[in-house]
Amino acid sequence: MLNTSEANSKIFKGAQDFLPLLGTDYIELYVSNAKQAAHYYKTAFGFQSLAFAGLETGLRDRESYVVVQDKIRLVLTSPLKAGTAIGKHLDDHGDGVKHIALWVEDAEVAFNETVSRGASPYMEPSVEEDEFGTVKRSGINLYGDTKHIFVERKNYNGPFLPGFKKWETHYNPAPIGLKYVDHMVANVPLGHMNKWVDFYANVMGFSQILSFDDKDISTEYSALMSKVMSNGNGRIKFPINEPAPGLKKSQVDEYLDFYGTAGVQHIAVATDNIIETVTALRDRGVEFLRVPSTYYDTVLDRVGKIDEDLEPLKNLGILIDRDDEGYLLQIFTNTVQARPTMFFEIIQRKGAQSFGKGNFKALFEALEREQDNRGNL
Repeated sequence: MLNTSEANSKIFKGAQDFLPLLGTDYIELYVSNAKQAAHYYKTAFGFQSLAFAGLETGLRDRESYVVVQDKIRLVLTSPLKAGTAIGKHLDDHGDGVKHIALWVEDAEVAFNETVSRGASPYMEPSVEEDEFGTVKRSGINLYGDTKHIFVERKNYNGPFLPGFKKWETHYNPAPIGLKYVDHMVANVPLGHMNKWVDFYANVMGFSQILSFDDKDISTEYSALMSKVMSNGNGRIKFPINEPAPGLKKSQVDEYLDFYGTAGVQHIAVATDNIIETVTALRDRGVEFLRVPSTYYDTVLDRVGKIDEDLEPLKNLGILIDRDDEGYLLQIFTNTVQARPTMFFEIIQRKGAQSFGKGNFKALFEALEREQDNRGNL
């Protein structure tokens, strides 16, 4: 396994990067009620109204609400009638991530490069146009029913994409300090992790920067394994989890049971002040996983000196970990839809480039308590 310094060195040898990615463009979730979901993400998470597409813009089968906070765009899409592919997706999986859209300089080159290396085509390169300019998009198939969309928008200055109109509302609660997508984690079935590690390496030119086995992420009852893939400039990171054999079902097994296939387990979003952000989220009704208060009795012995006072971190349930580059602060929400599938991570990096390995056991035990409450352990 690479240490952090070696990993960074490997990532930033990006001169030959055949798939330069500029960032996460948007994340599209298929949800059962897009209007209500948009209200939830605005009210609870501090997102703002951005764009809308539906009957009023000429769509007959679906509607989408786009919300934004700093560099994070969520597209919330629902079917408008029976018998649609979106409706089947919801029937099979419940609410969850359908499209992970990546911002690129050239969507046709991104498509051709990845398909030539073995990707299965999902969306042929196409140009979309309105009065604000043109956007070119293409896409490839990913694990389960998830897709990558490549978005080229250098010739566009509209609110979101052609076909969407600006969505202006009186109700826009204040943002809470979420900045950008730090990483997104996939859950895949046992034996499939290396397949998707190889996909990201060979098809998309990513590098493996970290790996964790069942000795790193385990409790008395369950375990998982994970490998972290990163693109050439380090802006896009995708940890990939698979369950490991254990006495009982792991969190990955539970996810797969209820989602029905591989998919996005959680979205990690960054903040510059996790205490303020988590306080605001909690005040707005967001619920978080909690570790035992005894976690804080020895955490500073493990991670050393930090800038923050420990008491507010303990009060909020925020976890702390350190690597060679610094430390990080992180916390995980409970699942945010009816099925026990997707959730969010809030993370503040104070130099650390890792993913909180020192917190895995405490986090896993907290997840198991929730599973047990649901009768799924």
